[in-house]
Amino acid sequence: MKRPHIHREGRNAIIGLTLLIFAINVTVYLLFVRHNNEHSWILALSLVVAAILLVFVTYFFRNPVRVIDVDDPNFIIAPADGRVVVVEPTDENEYFHERKLQVSIFMSPFNVHANWYPIEGDIIVSEHQKGHHKGAWLPKSSTENERSLVVIETPNKVRIAIRQIAGAMARRIVTYAKVGKQSHRNTHLGFIKLGSRVDMYLPLDTEMFVQVGESVRGNETIIGRLAE
Repeated sequence: MKRPHIHREGRNAIIGLTLLIFAINVTVYLLFVRHNNEHSWILALSLVVAAILLVFVTYFFRNPVRVIDVDDPNFIIAPADGRVVVVEPTDENEYFHERKLQVSIFMSPFNVHANWYPIEGDIIVSEHQKGHHKGAWLPKSSTENERSLVVIETPNKVRIAIRQIAGAMARRIVTYAKVGKQSHRNTHLGFIKLGSRVDMYLPLDTEMFVQVGESVRGNETIIGRLAE
């Protein structure tokens, strides 16, 4: 049986939650159960709630091992787990200032929340922008929510942008990309805590293999191919 992997972003959260649960249940025991066994149901209920919460948090921060091997450098791999909610041409006015093909993947709280690099190349932009925390499924979340922007230039000098977007529940975006470094397949770009979404901005002539409504898996699903 394989040992479950926990993402590094979740280790401190799980340790902190475990200590908090221990302290709460010791307090419940001392206040309600120690001198009156009739109140033992309170401790039992507290333990059940604590177990459910700990299981969910551990599940949320799971880090599945995924390795993809493709022989075409122009393939674009899904950067996140979730459901495709947008595949359409749009005006990208924060970096490119021109029309691009937008592909958006919405992640529910039950999806894996690690993000992977979708393609290999040089990282030429990595920046964080403050903003609102509206529902990540809303179109305006791409430009109004807290978000990060990573731009990768492929060996063929094609630039694509990946935007991590915080949602109504997500309050922290972690981005590992550093300007001057290279993006590599099978490597984490970052992590978003709780429900959120990832947008990509691709050349208009990109060949797409997915459509709105499809579910994709990060670092597994090939979602498109850059034109030669």
